[in-house]
Amino acid sequence: MKAAIPKTTDLCDACDAAQACAVLFQSYGLRRAFTGPMRTLRCHEDIALMREAVSQPGQGQVLVIDGGGSVARALFGDEMADLASRNGWAGLVIHGVVRDADELNAIDIGVKALGTVPKRGERTGQGERDVPVHFGGVTFTPGCHLVADADGVIVLPAGMTAAEIAVDDVVAATAAYAAGTAAVPPKP
Repeated sequence: MKAAIPKTTDLCDACDAAQACAVLFQSYGLRRAFTGPMRTLRCHEDIALMREAVSQPGQGQVLVIDGGGSVARALFGDEMADLASRNGWAGLVIHGVVRDADELNAIDIGVKALGTVPKRGERTGQGERDVPVHFGGVTFTPGCHLVADADGVIVLPAGMTAAEIAVDDVVAATAAYAAGTAAVPPKP
């Protein structure tokens, strides 16, 4: 049995250095929470590099795609989601849009994206891979860990994973505050 992924809210409360992405993502896929080391792509309305990436073993990684926030062409769909799931990717965070939403929601993958559009991206191969990308006030650096859930997407400090952040004390302090038995939840 897999260990539960700590909530992004608890991780942010317990680790001031966690960066929260200020983008209002929609969730797709069966995995509503996912975490892992990042790989990155920068591509504008082009799916060729993404297809190459998800065709490789994912080994529990998260693919972050900076599509420049374009909503004109989808960067991901059901066939690529099925391939990514079979190849062991934990999830994708897409600063752009997807398509095939109903089918995506039936696949064992986690996807965060801006929304949907029916038109598929082009296949020119333009873009960059494994470079730092920046959107939503956060820099997504390959190798750093990302955590995503219903509350959003966060990036952890270099060299740190969600499992290494002690959230129990912060959760207990917040519960005590909510119950009225503590004045203010203490900062770690």
